Amino acid sequence: RIFDARTRQIGVDTTGLAAQIEEKRLRNQVENERKNAYDSEMIKNSQICTLLDTRQKNDTMRQNVELNKFRAEQQNAASRREFDLYDPESKKKDQPARVSDDDPRCQVSGLQLFQGEDLSAPERKKLQQEQMREWIKQQLSEKNREKEAARHAESLYQKKMMELDARAVQLAKEEEECRRNLNLATKNYNAALDAERKAKEAIDKQKELDDNFTELSNQVFGDTLTENPGVAQSSFGAHRVITDRWKGMSAEQRAEIQKIREQQQAEKQRKLEEERELQKEYERSQLLQANAAILLERETARKAAEVEKKIAEENMRLQKEQKDTLTRLTKEVYTNPPTEAYFSQFNTGTR
Repeated sequence: RIFDARTRQIGVDTTGLAAQIEEKRLRNQVENERKNAYDSEMIKNSQICTLLDTRQKNDTMRQNVELNKFRAEQQNAASRREFDLYDPESKKKDQPARVSDDDPRCQVSGLQLFQGEDLSAPERKKLQQEQMREWIKQQLSEKNREKEAARHAESLYQKKMMELDARAVQLAKEEEECRRNLNLATKNYNAALDAERKAKEAIDKQKELDDNFTELSNQVFGDTLTENPGVAQSSFGAHRVITDRWKGMSAEQRAEIQKIREQQQAEKQRKLEEERELQKEYERSQLLQANAAILLERETARKAAEVEKKIAEENMRLQKEQKDTLTRLTKEVYTNPPTEAYFSQFNTGTR
């Protein structure tokens, strides 16, 4: 470029300077975009760090609260192994000199047990009263559960019946809509047939008038000996000719026959299309009704399965409660049943 006299310029190379300026601008733009991307990434990382720090503080606070709660509930002074050595209530908790009538510690010299005493009568009566109270509570709770289960089953039954009624109403509406559409299509088809019949009657009437006028014209002008094709027209009808006078069909007659044939073909095709559309509409309606019936049957089966599952879960829960109650009565309530020695000590003397 420097040694070429055609492209060499004297002075400043503005094209090169412009290219350098554009290159510098693009480089600065790329640098700014990179810097903005770094800044966005830094802000995002800072937000993530802040979120993680907050989450860690919350977890630490929750762990401290749970730890203090566990210490207050599970690690109190009464749960220590050596608490019985410095328990201020030890004397109150200590076993008395006589626990019951059959206490083996009550010897003759201890003067703690005398014939005819019944010290456990208040406790026995109280235990019996508590037992009766528990039985009554259990019976009431069982009766309430049975009532609640019956009420829940009745509610489910009512909801199911309402759902079935709504579904039946919806199916009736859909069936009525299909029937209305079918009646409308039939009405339109009948109207089209009536219009076609009227148009055909008008054409036949006009044709008959034209034939009568042609016959009158032939009779008036007497063109029987000429080459006029009208002389071959028979008086018995437009479709019949006199064979000894007929010179062949004209172009208009052939065109008319072709036109009538095309009209008949088009009419037949239209009728076939209408019948095909009606058949498709009827098949579509039958398919919709079948699908609706299948969906309703599936929904009914699913609801019945859910009800049976809930009843089974309720029976399992009742069985577990009864088992827990029996276990508690066996291991906690009936822990000290009277023995034969207790009953054999009565009516043994004169006192």
